[in-house]
Formats: sequence, structure tokens, C-alpha cells
Amino acid sequence: MSEFFYPRLEAVEALSPYVLRTRWSTNEVLDVNIEPVLRKTPDFTALLEPETFAKAHVAQWGHGVEWFDTELGADNVYAWGKEQAGEVSHQMLDAWMRRNSLSLTLAAQALGISRRMVSYYRTAHKPIPKTIWLACLGWESLSREQARKLHTAV
Repeated sequence: MSEFFYPRLEAVEALSPYVLRTRWSTNEVLDVNIEPVLRKTPDFTALLEPETFAKAHVAQWGHGVEWFDTELGADNVYAWGKEQAGEVSHQMLDAWMRRNSLSLTLAAQALGISRRMVSYYRTAHKPIPKTIWLACLGWESLSREQARKLHTAV
């Protein structure tokens, strides 16, 4: 987990198989279905057993969800929960920046916001407004279209 990650996991409860109810230091409660992760990662096979899955607990200092010697990082669980709730996660913004080779400064210029706000969004210190995410997608679409026009003109 990133040392810059802000929300701390305060409580976790195993609900129906493979769904975790998580409570965060931001006062958010997110239900997270982790079945896809468990099924595609061989190291997590034991967690597919309902009795084992039910033993989920908060890792030390709220840095993840733990089951004996298996752990999921809080940053991943938080991002999955946000995405499953239809919100934008810090991982989505980070992936957008990487996909477009954008530094904090270039991302800030592209979105018309401060570098500091991009940093807050990317590290989950502040929730990402849908308008910012739509601006990311719009910027990316326009950039692709512009590159396509340049390529066609040559």
C-alpha cells in the first residue's frame, strides 16, 4: 500500500460469500465484491471457503483486510469499493495519467485545476468529482482525435 494513501480501514465485516462491508476513516461504508480477485489469484484460493472468508479482519493500523497469512491492501479494497459503487477511484485517475504519460503538472494543465488537487485525487485524499473524471475522458478522446488527424494529414 502506498505511504501516501489516505483513507484508513476502520472496520470490515464478511457478508455474503466474497462481499466485504468496509468502513473507512472518511466515514464511507463500501460493500466490496472481491470474488473476481479471489478466483483469478491462486494465492487466494483458500479464501473461497466460506468459513475462511468469514474470518476477515482489519490488518494492523488499518492498512488492509487480513485472513491469517493472506492480505488485501486497503488501497485496492477502497478503489474496488468506489468503482463498484459507481464512483471514480484514485486508481482510475492514476491509470488515466499513466495511459496518457501525464505528470502531475501536465494532468493539472489538461484538467484546468491545480497540481495539488491532482495529487489529492490521485492519492485518495479527496474524492474525485464526476466532472473531473468526465474531463479526463473528454481530454483523452480529443487527444486521440487530434493525433488521428495529424497522422491522416501526413
